[in-house]
Amino acid sequence: MKFSVSSATLLTHLQTVSRVINSKNTLPILDNFLFDLQGDKLTITAADMETTLVTSVVVNNPEGSGIVALSAKILLDTLKEFSDEPLEFHIDDDNYAMTITSNANNGIYNFVGLNADEFPKMRDLEAENHSLEVPASVLGMGITSTIFATSDDEMRPIMSGILFEVSPTNLTFVATDGYKLVRVKSSNVKCEDNCSFVLPKKPISLLKAILPKEAGNVLVKFDKKNVYFELSNYKMVCRLIEGNYPDYNKVIPTDNPNKVTIDRSSFLNALRRISVYASQSTSLVKLDLDEGHITCSAQDFDFSISANESLSCSYEGTPMSIGFKSSILIDMLNNLSSDNVLLELSNSVRQGLLSPLEQNETEDVLMLLSPMQT
Repeated sequence: MKFSVSSATLLTHLQTVSRVINSKNTLPILDNFLFDLQGDKLTITAADMETTLVTSVVVNNPEGSGIVALSAKILLDTLKEFSDEPLEFHIDDDNYAMTITSNANNGIYNFVGLNADEFPKMRDLEAENHSLEVPASVLGMGITSTIFATSDDEMRPIMSGILFEVSPTNLTFVATDGYKLVRVKSSNVKCEDNCSFVLPKKPISLLKAILPKEAGNVLVKFDKKNVYFELSNYKMVCRLIEGNYPDYNKVIPTDNPNKVTIDRSSFLNALRRISVYASQSTSLVKLDLDEGHITCSAQDFDFSISANESLSCSYEGTPMSIGFKSSILIDMLNNLSSDNVLLELSNSVRQGLLSPLEQNETEDVLMLLSPMQT
């Protein structure tokens, strides 16, 4: 089979799907891209044992059709060195010998592919599955707002992913590592049934990279074990994390009489400066709250350093002091986009709630963080 294609266009698609490929694969065939040429459509697949990502490119001057597995490393390393120019690909159907020809450079590059029969087939969903359409912007927002709160604890795999919870009224994204929790609700997405799944971190990261370039809706279909995403130029199937996600609603405090309203950027910048002086072992920053102002402070006795800043704010409640891990609080503020934020507190030993003061009509973002002993 033969075809020609823009080097830059092909490289862009290959780099995106290559994120699926592991550095060390138990099956050597998974070190390859699967090329499937049918007419003028070249379908490219990359996979590991859990996730398959597929994209397609329209090629020029196609001759013949066929399927072959080609080294991901050789293709990527070769294409990176070209400017945007047309390249001609010729693949021998009998022995899978590949020749890439560059007329601009008078270059000819040869290597041998593999029989595609050993490449894993894309999983099919069960006949009984759920289906919904999610605006790409909503899916991207939900993933971006929650992925930082997922756990890295291998002993609790269910918490390493994001919970997608669908109901007749909204789609909810939830992530937690036991110390922080993020819940994002969108009323733009609805489903006839109440259903849910937990998406692993790797496909989450893949979607996060692809979605900014997407417009329109993303088709999401899932059964008990797998989920399928169909975007304009990509399709992905991955295995879900099985198990029961913790009942996150139980840990969200409902009675929070102490409320702080503060400029997000000012608060974030102050915490970044103060955290430099926090203990390296705890990263503790202390917040002293009183009418009209909040004082942020940190100290490290081992190095005899300390710092504090006082910021203007609107505070409703009784004077109190509370401590938080500065890195968590900074992460949360970084992942909020509103000009002002609302911090709701019950007392110095219960979880605090952080949310945008200006919420979108169709979105509800809530972040929970556990206090530290000051």
